[in-house]
Amino acid sequence: MSGSVQPAPQVAVVDFGLGNLFSVAQACQTVGLRPTITQDRQVIERADAVILPGVGAFGDAMETLRRLDLIGVLRDTPSRGVPLLGICLGVQLLMTESLEFGRHEGLGLIRGEVVPLRDPHEGARRLKVPQVGWNRLHAAGGVERWNGTPLEGLPDETFMYFVHSFVVVPEDPSVVRSTTTYGGIEFCSSVSCGRIFACQFHPERSGARGLHVYENMRTMIAVAAEERRTSA
Repeated sequence: MSGSVQPAPQVAVVDFGLGNLFSVAQACQTVGLRPTITQDRQVIERADAVILPGVGAFGDAMETLRRLDLIGVLRDTPSRGVPLLGICLGVQLLMTESLEFGRHEGLGLIRGEVVPLRDPHEGARRLKVPQVGWNRLHAAGGVERWNGTPLEGLPDETFMYFVHSFVVVPEDPSVVRSTTTYGGIEFCSSVSCGRIFACQFHPERSGARGLHVYENMRTMIAVAAEERRTSA
């Protein structure tokens, strides 16, 4: 029908028992997305985008995803042209493996490791781990590399909120979109590759700038959905 309004994109927020799912869902709703907190692979397969959030232990998260039979559908999501968005533990789960409490296989969507945020210092003072609080994003290679990602339109050195003890080390530096420095340690704080965007920080806990990230996610999701429709 001429002039018909497209329904808000449906977003599957993956529930594997770790993380503040309500805050993620609320941020999605605020920017006009329709979030569903779910463990159902069929809901994930039908969604216009998938968000993999979480705070906690890597090994426990992967074991739960295996038990829920969600490994395959998550690995297939970007190849179907559907955006996959990782937050905090979610970015770590995208890597090949983690060294947290042993060695654990990840989803392997981005080649790289998850390693400890080890021994941060400010002068002679040792800083606390986990890092909990606000820190800056530094544009890796310039802010123009944020174009087309959920970081587009943010200024360099934007503050975001972090809670983490481990960091990702991608093998391919070209996927790194931002870095952050804590106690003299520079680490990757966001990545983007094809239909994947993931960040170590919590945009849903980062005020107006974090909400801007979700607004850009909505645009990214709408563009991907239109591309799938036109190529069908």
